[in-house]
Amino acid sequence: MRTLLFLLQKEFLQIFRDKNLLRQILMAPIIQLMILPWAANYEVKNISLAIVDHDHSTYSQKLESKIFSSGYFKLADYCASFNDGYKLIEGDKADIVMEIPANFEKNLVRENKQKIFLAVNAINGVKALVGTGYLGNILNDYNGELRLQWVQPSKISPIPSIEITSMNWFNPGLNYKIFMVPGILVFLVTMLGSMMCALNIVREKEIGTIEQINVTPIKKHHFILGKLIPFWVIGIFVFTIGLTISRFVYGIIPVGSIGVLYVFLSIYMLAVLGLGLLISTYSDTQQQAMSLSFFFIMIFNLLSGLYTSVDSMPGWAQIITDLNPLRYFIEVMRMVVLKGSGFHDIQHQLIFVIIFAIVFNGWAILNYRKTT
Repeated sequence: MRTLLFLLQKEFLQIFRDKNLLRQILMAPIIQLMILPWAANYEVKNISLAIVDHDHSTYSQKLESKIFSSGYFKLADYCASFNDGYKLIEGDKADIVMEIPANFEKNLVRENKQKIFLAVNAINGVKALVGTGYLGNILNDYNGELRLQWVQPSKISPIPSIEITSMNWFNPGLNYKIFMVPGILVFLVTMLGSMMCALNIVREKEIGTIEQINVTPIKKHHFILGKLIPFWVIGIFVFTIGLTISRFVYGIIPVGSIGVLYVFLSIYMLAVLGLGLLISTYSDTQQQAMSLSFFFIMIFNLLSGLYTSVDSMPGWAQIITDLNPLRYFIEVMRMVVLKGSGFHDIQHQLIFVIIFAIVFNGWAILNYRKTT
C-alpha cells in the first residue's frame, strides 16, 4: 500500500505540473459540453424555399403565408419559372422549389382537387426528408382549413373520424438538449479516460522513465494501479463538472438517483481506462497511441446510439454495438436522467460493463511485460 501511495503521489504531481495536460483534461470537456449540444440539433430550420406561383390567387397567397409563418422555412426567392428555381438549387441558394400551377384556385374550387409540384435538393438527405415532411403536414392542415370553409356541417351528417391525442413522456417539450447532453457528457468522459490514460503511459516510454521504473522492485499491479487511479479520479471529477453544467446551463435535473449514475460511472471508468491501458501496451509512441485511441473512439461514437437509434441500424451493425461500452453508458444516462431508472432497470448494462472492465484490464495486464 505504501508503494502505491508513493506512485499515486508521483502521478498526481506529474499531471498537475503539466499545464497543457491540465487544460486538456479540465478545460476541453467543459468547453465542448458548452458548445456541442447547441450544434447537435435534431431540429431542421431555415429551409430555403423558392416559390414559383403561376396563379397569384388568394388561395395560393394564403398557402405561402401559412408555410412561412410556420417558422421552418425562409424565402429564397419568388421565381417566374421552374428553370429559375432550379438554378437556385444548383447554386445551393434553395433547398426546395414549390411550383403552384396556373388556375390553382379555379381548379381547386371546381374540381375539388389540385396538384403542387415540389423539387427537393436531396444532397442533404435528412434536410430533404424533414423539409418535405414539414411541407406535407402544412399542406394537409391547409386542406383541412379549406374543407371547413366550404362544407356546412349543419347540412350533412357527421363523418366518423379518429382523433389522436399524444403525450410525450420523460421529455414533454421534445427538447433535444435534454436528450443529447447526457450522451455527449458520456462521450467526453470516455474520450478523456481512454486517450489520456494511453498517452500518459506511452509518454513514459518515450522519455525513458518507464525503463527506470522497470528496474525498480515495484510490482506490476502497483504500476498499473498507479496509472489507472489518478485518471479514474479525474474522470469522476470531470463527470461531476458536466452534471453541474447540465443543471445550471441546460436546466437538466436527473429524475433518478445520482448514486446510481456514480456507481455505474465508477465501473465504466475501469473499463475505459482498461482500454487505454491496453492501447498503451501496443503503442511505442504517443502518435501511435493517439491514432489507435481515435480509431476506437470514432467507432464507439458512431455506433453508440448517440445520434441515431441502434434499432435503425443494419443487423450486422447492431451486433457490433453489443461490443460497444459507450452504448451502454449512454443508455443508462438517458434512463436514469430522463426516466428515473434504478439498479433493477440497468442491470443488463451493468453486467456488460463489468465484463468489459474485466476483459480490457485482464488483457492489458497479461500483455504488459515488465523487463529488467
